[in-house]
Amino acid sequence: MNSPPPTPERATPRWRKAGGRLLALVARPVRRAQGTGGTVIEAYRGYGSTREIFLIGRVFRQARRDPDLKADDIAADLRDIARRIRRRKVADASVVARFGGAETTAVTDRDGYFRVSLKPPNVPTGEDYWHVVDLELAADPPVRAQGRVFIPPEKCRFVVISDIDDTIMHTGVANKLKMLWRLFVADAEDRVAFPGAASLSRALHAGATGDQSNPMLYVSRAPWGIYDMLSEFFRQHGIPAGPVLFLREWGLSWRHPLPRRAEDHKRDLIRHMLALYGDLPFVLIGDSGQHDPEVYAKIVSENPGRVLAVYIRNVSRDPSRAEQIERLSQAILEAGSSLVLAGDTTIMAEHALSLGLIGKEGADAILAECRSQVMPETVEPIVIEPGDDKATAHKAPA
Repeated sequence: MNSPPPTPERATPRWRKAGGRLLALVARPVRRAQGTGGTVIEAYRGYGSTREIFLIGRVFRQARRDPDLKADDIAADLRDIARRIRRRKVADASVVARFGGAETTAVTDRDGYFRVSLKPPNVPTGEDYWHVVDLELAADPPVRAQGRVFIPPEKCRFVVISDIDDTIMHTGVANKLKMLWRLFVADAEDRVAFPGAASLSRALHAGATGDQSNPMLYVSRAPWGIYDMLSEFFRQHGIPAGPVLFLREWGLSWRHPLPRRAEDHKRDLIRHMLALYGDLPFVLIGDSGQHDPEVYAKIVSENPGRVLAVYIRNVSRDPSRAEQIERLSQAILEAGSSLVLAGDTTIMAEHALSLGLIGKEGADAILAECRSQVMPETVEPIVIEPGDDKATAHKAPA
């Protein structure tokens, strides 16, 4: 039975709390302004290996913050949002990056974004696998910032590349208003994350032994402007932090009201990852609603033996889509990989456990998370293994 709508007395505090959290999040990226004209270097989480690292960031100008305003004041949040709206990108700016004894200069593009690629002779060691990259923009005074890159330890066993929209979270990552609503306003039963998705990410990151720290690389078709909302989504659901990749600047303007096309962007990104982590196998996670199965099938066929498993969350109500994916599975099987098509995360967990990708503790956590939430309606799952003559249907574990 559905719960009754909240009374006005209960709804008002809820809306106030949600509104406060929303304001604080939207205002967060503009807290700092330094250099001439309030210039800011904003660095996103990067990734790399002991051979090479990559980092993306942006340079923009914004008005300075009123020092008399309190950080937790609603008026301050509103003014910070106004500062964010009015900020201006800085094109053709030179950003110097230093890491592990190496140095390079990256130039911002027309949207103010820069991309750092460094081959460090010395990578810091220790238990913390996130490393600091020093960034500096020549200005008066100079603008300095720090970025962070994840370099996996030797004990990691594979790399995970996962889509976000309709794979980890319900549709809405490319719709800021919908995502903000679900993050801060919607009732608890209006689930943002798919049941078991957060636990599956944690289990894969931990690996079979629980301490592998396998790299987690998340992809999305959303613009970089939603980066902070995605980070908040990960934090709320306890999803292991990783570089949020495949974000892009949509380049919207009055003359160009539609996002720029990003053809083959995901395929090129995965190919780059395969080259960077040439000594590690991969696990690919996506959904049936977009082009993930087609992209992943091509990647697997191009790299036989490199992809351990392909997990596709079935979000399509059209049975013909499952048939299309099943036909694509032939290329995956010929390359020695396996395919799981299911809406139920426990099916993926059962398969990952059988391959030794996750441990029993991680699998149990996934099952517990799924049991505590309402599972989405799906068609019969399909699990295809190398050596199978045809797809075999598996039911979710009891």
